[in-house]
Amino acid sequence: MYYEFRKIEKKWQRNWQKAKSFCARIAPDKKKYYLLEMFPYPSGKIHMGHVRNYTIGDVASRFKILEGYNVMHPMGFDAFGQPAENAAIKNKTKPDAWTHKCIREMENELKKMGFSYDWEREVSTCDSSYYKWNQWIFLKMLERGLAYKKASAVNWCPNCATTLANEEVVDGGCWRCQAKVEQKDLEQWYLNITEYKERLLEDLRQLSNWPERVVSMQENWIGKSQGVEIYFKLKDSKRTISVFTTRVDTIFGATYIVLAPEHPLVKELIKGKPQENAALKFIDKVAQESKVVRASSDVKKEGIFTGSFAVNPVNNEEVPVWLADYVLMEYGTGAIMAVPTHDQRDFLFAKEHGLGMRVVIQPKEKNVQSIDELTEAYEGEGRQVNSGEFDGLSSQEAKIKIAEWMERKGIGKIQTHWRLRDWLISRQRYWGTPIPVIYCPKCGVVPVPYKDLPVELPKDAPFTGEGGNPLGKVKKFVEVKCPKCKGLARRETDTMATFFDSSWYFLRFCSPKFKNGPFDEKETAYWMTVDQYIGGIEHAILHLLYSRFFTKFFKDIGMINFDEPFNRLLTQGMVLKDGEVMSKSKGNIVDPDIMIQKYGADTLRLFILFAAPPETELEWDDRGLEGSHKFLNRVWRIQENLKDKADPALARALHKTIKKVTQDFREFKFNTAIASMMELTNAIYQSAADKDVFSKLIIMLSPICPHFCEELWQILGNKGSVLKAGWPEVDPHMLVEDSLTIVIQVNGKVRLKIEVPAEIAESQLKEMVLADARLTPWIQNKPVKNFILVPKKLINIVV
Repeated sequence: MYYEFRKIEKKWQRNWQKAKSFCARIAPDKKKYYLLEMFPYPSGKIHMGHVRNYTIGDVASRFKILEGYNVMHPMGFDAFGQPAENAAIKNKTKPDAWTHKCIREMENELKKMGFSYDWEREVSTCDSSYYKWNQWIFLKMLERGLAYKKASAVNWCPNCATTLANEEVVDGGCWRCQAKVEQKDLEQWYLNITEYKERLLEDLRQLSNWPERVVSMQENWIGKSQGVEIYFKLKDSKRTISVFTTRVDTIFGATYIVLAPEHPLVKELIKGKPQENAALKFIDKVAQESKVVRASSDVKKEGIFTGSFAVNPVNNEEVPVWLADYVLMEYGTGAIMAVPTHDQRDFLFAKEHGLGMRVVIQPKEKNVQSIDELTEAYEGEGRQVNSGEFDGLSSQEAKIKIAEWMERKGIGKIQTHWRLRDWLISRQRYWGTPIPVIYCPKCGVVPVPYKDLPVELPKDAPFTGEGGNPLGKVKKFVEVKCPKCKGLARRETDTMATFFDSSWYFLRFCSPKFKNGPFDEKETAYWMTVDQYIGGIEHAILHLLYSRFFTKFFKDIGMINFDEPFNRLLTQGMVLKDGEVMSKSKGNIVDPDIMIQKYGADTLRLFILFAAPPETELEWDDRGLEGSHKFLNRVWRIQENLKDKADPALARALHKTIKKVTQDFREFKFNTAIASMMELTNAIYQSAADKDVFSKLIIMLSPICPHFCEELWQILGNKGSVLKAGWPEVDPHMLVEDSLTIVIQVNGKVRLKIEVPAEIAESQLKEMVLADARLTPWIQNKPVKNFILVPKKLINIVV
């Protein structure tokens, strides 16, 4: 007897849709639970990463419904972005047509998985009903001085007349036309997120339900550093290079300075020097490199001498000034003092280029006698040497004393630096939210009036992939009247980065059809904060940071009363095949649709949860899918042999399982919860279940395999959905054993096992064991030196 999964799954998906089983409404008499997975980019086909993420969330949602919570579990689409624009060009269509086609396909695929989404709350960020409120938020930020425009360098393809992301620069050329990419300064829009840096850092303390790794990543990205800004005067110049360091104890060991190639002093330093041409070529080369690669510790660092020298202010030594790819303008001052004996990157760079070294901190374990014996930098604490009047101090004490001494002499200043930089939101693209600003020759920068929102994307923009932003070619979009003076003006053609869209979507889900603001404050007060947020570790920094920033902004303008948007966070691991992340380029994709056709959605859901804990990587294995399918058929056949009353041992096993599964579900340990249900199933096959035992197994399994369990629930004669059954409660009396198995050891070796009453007294147990004739061969009238009892488990007799 096998269950017909194709027929059953379609049936229950229709039933849930007809009954609006997952439509969430405010219910003041019930405790709310807002569960959210990071919404996807609509690529058309779901992949196994989606299946894993959304199955984890769906199980949590259904479990909370069974526990009696009022659950909101919405879904939408992060629908703007460059991939749709590129796909539209490739397929000779428009981005909106392409995106909506993909959304429809993806909706269909998600529904096949049986996910418990409230589809009435669906949002797509490319719809003007959504991005109107992006524009509203931008204008509110503009009013408060949080949105501003400034010039910054971008990758520019002169042939396509468009900006390129770092990953679109391939071997120094444009990915589309291979033309040589240039650096170009463009006026672009920023959000002043640094205004919130202290709060973003301080409020991380509230996130006790987030993974420590994610909190640490946020903390490092914000990057608060206490240190000293040191002033190196340029030789034969009145100019000064400011260098920030958190290791002022190593200043006497600074033997060269390194600037970021983008540093504003660079062109002045190299001008007229023999190194000028080579340095300019190096600057162009580095400009095409990803900053992630440049900062990586496992990539060889490259650099070039500028021909200039600076003076170390603590000992008046002349030190060469270099450029290197591993120094970024985004941190500190864009310049570092290099101490190769006490910084590993500086050590490798100095070895590569034959630069000087000096030890200024001796390790506690041993003294370094010669630079030649160094095989790596010593980055730990120790005792100061070669540090003038500070010799002999501990490096920790020297940090304080050297900093104070430098400040008194005016050659340095104790400062706090932050790694966090303001957020560039301008994109020279069509498929994004138009920035609601007008440029008037007379009035300057003029915000679009709120009554004129949304500024909609024109439908007739040309798409060729060449000649710059398509928006700039739509005359009726660009040419407008100034809202102030009514004179001829020009509309902004930049659009917003898609991170803007995803920084507040969780608030829109609370009232997706609300027309008088980004969200209904009453609905939001009920549903927020998000009780459980689920998504990939790749979003652990920027998406979460920007969402936290937006939340604090909304609080500041009086729309909400909480500081943080997500109470609990789970970051699920990747899905691998043959040890590698599934991807089209590697040819190791497993199509969920094929697996659903072959085994059913419930089998796929069961396998993906049983194969590994949610936070770890999951290795795909077809054999595991076969095993999951066999298990479901085993459970299905239990209905054939139900008896009137289960025996007491099976009833106790049931309640132990309820306790374990309940605890595991609350902690997202779905793999061990499934293992417990498999053990219960084995026990049922050994002693046959009654209807009560089987019903409770079905309820526990239903969050994981909902279609399968709905059908069994109906077969057992129950009316209504299994979701309305309520989560089974543990009977504490059923957890108490009537008897115990005690292991008996003699001198540490197991000799026998005995069954004893569960409540036997210790003295009675000792008497019973010592009188047991089966122990005679090992005791043989020898005096008992010790009688060690591990309660309810083990006895060790020492003779």
